[in-house]
Amino acid sequence: MGAVVADDGPSGIKAPDGGWGWAVLFGCFIITGFSYAFPKAVSVFFKELIREFGIGYSDTAWISSILLAMLYGTGPLCSVCVNRFGCRPVMLVGGLFASMGMVIASFCTSIVQIYLTAGVITGLGLALNFQPSLIMLNRYFDKRRPLANGLSAAGSPVFLCALSPLGQILQHEYGWRGGFLILGGMLLNCCVCGALMRPLEPPKKSEATKEPAEKKVKKKLLDFSVFKDGGFVIYALAASIMVLGLFVPPVFVVSYAKDLGYQDTKAAFLLTILGFIDIFARPICGMVAGLKWVRPRCVYLFSFAMIFNGFTDLMGSMSVDYGGLVVFCIFFGISYGMVGALQFEVLMAIVGTQKFSSAIGLVLLAEAMAVLIGPPSAGKLLDATGRYMFVFIIAGIEVTTSALVLALGNFFCIKKKSEEPHTKEEAAEREELNKSENKSPEDAKVDSIEVEQFLKDEPEKNGEVVTNPETCV
Repeated sequence: MGAVVADDGPSGIKAPDGGWGWAVLFGCFIITGFSYAFPKAVSVFFKELIREFGIGYSDTAWISSILLAMLYGTGPLCSVCVNRFGCRPVMLVGGLFASMGMVIASFCTSIVQIYLTAGVITGLGLALNFQPSLIMLNRYFDKRRPLANGLSAAGSPVFLCALSPLGQILQHEYGWRGGFLILGGMLLNCCVCGALMRPLEPPKKSEATKEPAEKKVKKKLLDFSVFKDGGFVIYALAASIMVLGLFVPPVFVVSYAKDLGYQDTKAAFLLTILGFIDIFARPICGMVAGLKWVRPRCVYLFSFAMIFNGFTDLMGSMSVDYGGLVVFCIFFGISYGMVGALQFEVLMAIVGTQKFSSAIGLVLLAEAMAVLIGPPSAGKLLDATGRYMFVFIIAGIEVTTSALVLALGNFFCIKKKSEEPHTKEEAAEREELNKSENKSPEDAKVDSIEVEQFLKDEPEKNGEVVTNPETCV
C-alpha cells in the first residue's frame, strides 16, 4: 500500500498524562459507552419491529449482530483511515455516519432496509469513533494509562444502564420510529467527542533536524509487521478464544432466570446488578493495574481476570435459584469489569503507541468472527440439550482456556527473549548517547529508566532503532 503521511501522532512527544488528556478521556468515555451499549439498547424496540413487519425475533436480533460485526470486523479499515487521515477527521465522519444511519432507519419500510441503515451504516460510524478514541487515549496517557483505560471502559456499563430505560421511554412515547430519530440525534454527540481529540503538537526542531524528522513519520497504511511480535500473536489468539464465551452469560442469564420460574422484571434486574458492579470494577481495576509493582506484570493480571471470569461461569452453571444467579451476577460483574479495563491496556503495552492503530484493527477483526460464532453456537447447544448448565460450562471453559494461552504463552515464549544477549540494546543505547551529545543540556535530561525501557520495547527498522519515549510502559 506504500508509504503515506502518517497519522497525527508524531514521534518524540511524551504523553502529558493530564491537561487536555482529561477532555480526551471524557470523549473516549462517551464513545465507549455508545459503541458497546448501543447494540444492546436497540433491542428494546424489537417487539414493535416484530409487529410492524410481521417477522420473528431472530430476524430482529440480526440488527444487534450486524452492529457488533461492523464494530469488530471493520477494524483494519479503521486502522487504514486513521493512519491516512488522522483520528479527529475519522471520528467526525464516523459521528455523522452513526447519526445518519439511525435517522434514515426511522423512515424504513422493511427489515432489510433497517439492516443496512441501523446495522451497517450506524455500526460503521460507531467503529470509526471507537478505535480512534482508544488510539488518542493511548497518546495522551502513559504513566496514568491503566487508570485512563479503566475510566473510559466504565462508559460501557454506565451507558447500558442509561440507554436501555431511555429506549423504553422513547418507545412508549414516540414509537420505534420516533425513538430511532431521537437516538440518531443523540449520536451526533460522537462528533463533539471527535472534536475533543486534539492532536499532540510535535516539539520545535531546528532546520538541520527537520528533514530527518519528516522522513521518520512516513509509514504504511496498515502495519502487518505486528505479526512478527510474539506477544501480539499470543494476545490475538487468546483474545479470539476469550470472546467466544465472554459475551454468552450476559445474553442468557435473563432467560435462565425466566426458565426457573421468576417474573420478567425480576429476571431483567439481574443485568442491572451486573452492570452496577461493572461500573465500579473497571476504574478500580485500572487503578490497581497502574501500581508500580503490578504494571510490568499487567498481562498476568489480565490472565487472572479471565480465569476469574471463566471460574465464575463454571460456578454459575450450578445455580438453581434466584439467589444463586444474583451471586453469579455480582462476581461476573467484577471479573467482566476487570477484563474490560485491561484488554486494551495490555495490547497497548505489548505493541506500543506507533503500532497500536494497526494492532487494534487486526485484533478486532480476529475477534469479529468469534463474536458472531459465540452466542449463536451457545443457542444451538441450548436447543439441543435444553439445559443452561452446559451453556455456562462451555463459556467458562473457553474463557479459562484463553487465560492459559495468554499466561503460558507469555511465560514460556516471551520471557525467553529478555534472556538473550543485549548486544542490540547496547548498540542502541550508544546511538542514543551519541545523539544526546548534539542536543542542548535541557534536552539531554532524559530519564534513564524510560530510555532503557523504551529501547527494550521498540523493534528495529531497517537496521536503525526507532526511538520514541511515547511507547514506554
